[in-house]
Amino acid sequence: MSDPTAVIDDLREESEELDRLVAGLPPDRWARATPAPGWTVAHQIAHLAWTDRSALLAVTDGDGFRVMVEKALAAPDSFVDEGAEEGARLAPAALLARWREGRAALEEALRAAPPGARFPWYGPPMSAASTATARLMETWAHGLDVADALGAVPAPTDRLRHVARLGVRTRDFAHVVHGLAPPADPFRVTLTAPSGAVWAYGPEDAPQRVTGPALDFCLLVTQRIHRADTALRADGPDADRWLDLAQAFAGPPGGGRPARGAAR
Repeated sequence: MSDPTAVIDDLREESEELDRLVAGLPPDRWARATPAPGWTVAHQIAHLAWTDRSALLAVTDGDGFRVMVEKALAAPDSFVDEGAEEGARLAPAALLARWREGRAALEEALRAAPPGARFPWYGPPMSAASTATARLMETWAHGLDVADALGAVPAPTDRLRHVARLGVRTRDFAHVVHGLAPPADPFRVTLTAPSGAVWAYGPEDAPQRVTGPALDFCLLVTQRIHRADTALRADGPDADRWLDLAQAFAGPPGGGRPARGAAR
């Protein structure tokens, strides 16, 4: 993706949708538990604010971001949680303002980034488009956790195309973080979008395939659903194994979600 404009526009819309969900909440609802153990609605928004500011630092101050990475490596098991915890202690109005300011500054920086620029991150360096895609993925996924806590059911949109594409592109990464060699050959991934459009990735003649609803695939690669609760189909042993490992986010393997009806 050479021109990041479309994904930056979609990131703004995804953020604004979540903003509308939380903007008028009374303080007690910010304290509601979400599916992430120990995280309230406030923790979820604080995490997004913290990560947006991390991405802004990566785009505008590479040296400063590398110092942050060194701190993360010194406390890998607590660094992310500490960022969320610090923000969650703010009054809701202050936290909301922090999130809005940070994401607006990141949007401005991404739009101003020179073509071809790449920025440091916790994994490989990323372009402006990749940075915006990663932020959209996280905003959507954490927004689902917030909606779950509030009893809301957001309607899926075709903004999910960015999450789906990222999920496909991180196939090999998902194997590596589990200590496994990535499959040698590409897969064909064919997904039905919320609009009814068909999104296809990989060679048409690939013998191993994944098919199904784009929403289910995006929920799976962000580990917001158990594979058993999706309508995804895998043809081929490597494709089948991938659906047990898939994750589109950086970091160590996630714990995923239990199947519906499983003991928590």
